[in-house]
Amino acid sequence: MDSYSKRRLELNDCAGIPLNKIFHSLVVESKEYENLQFGEKDCQNYIAKLRQLRLGVGDAEALRNYFTRMQRRNSKKFYVIDMDDDGRLRNVCWVDARSRAVYDSFGDVVSFDNTYLTNRYNMSFSPFVGVNHHGQSILFGCGLLSREDRETYVWLFKSWMECMRGRAPKAIVIDQCRSIQAGVTKVFPESHYCFCLWHIMKKVPEKLGSLAQYKEIKKTLKTLVYDSMEIKGFVDVWHDMITDYGLQKHEWLSSLFF
Repeated sequence: MDSYSKRRLELNDCAGIPLNKIFHSLVVESKEYENLQFGEKDCQNYIAKLRQLRLGVGDAEALRNYFTRMQRRNSKKFYVIDMDDDGRLRNVCWVDARSRAVYDSFGDVVSFDNTYLTNRYNMSFSPFVGVNHHGQSILFGCGLLSREDRETYVWLFKSWMECMRGRAPKAIVIDQCRSIQAGVTKVFPESHYCFCLWHIMKKVPEKLGSLAQYKEIKKTLKTLVYDSMEIKGFVDVWHDMITDYGLQKHEWLSSLFF
């Protein structure tokens, strides 16, 4: 299978398009079925390979053995391993005993981040993080994911909730990934969710950097975001900034905070 077809399969699969429709589009593009050097079964096998964790020989068994040993030492350690229909390792969720204990005290607000990647296996490492009474970051659990779609996040969130005895956080901080948002809405319907401020401010140069008054806008925005103490004060200055710099057409700004 050529690299172009592989890329098409990967992109369309991530978009949730059924395999038969993906394959049909490739047939139409090549004008004849006979012009393709592969069949629908080859496409199915390739997508299945993409969806499994990219572990080396023996790594999956070693991971399972590790979790089993840890659980023997401490029965409060929790882990769930997700397998595909062919018995191949796909996703993992684990929470140690300390994380379960501190969640009872500091689990009102949880930050979930999927931006960590391992270079060797190209898998998303997705931790659940909170803050204790000393202002220190604390770990509430981790996920190792083969995909970044809604179904995978729903599986991870449900597995994590099972570990935490069904107690959802009052608020969860996430980035602007639509798949994560959909998973949070499904599994944590009563929790408030908000976007991570770091991710928001990271996009400011990309979205507003071409404006003539960018430096002034950035300075005003940073002061507004980091120094506002009351909601009314924030809203008043926000509207003044939008008017003064003519930012009414930049809907991206309003979608961040309102």
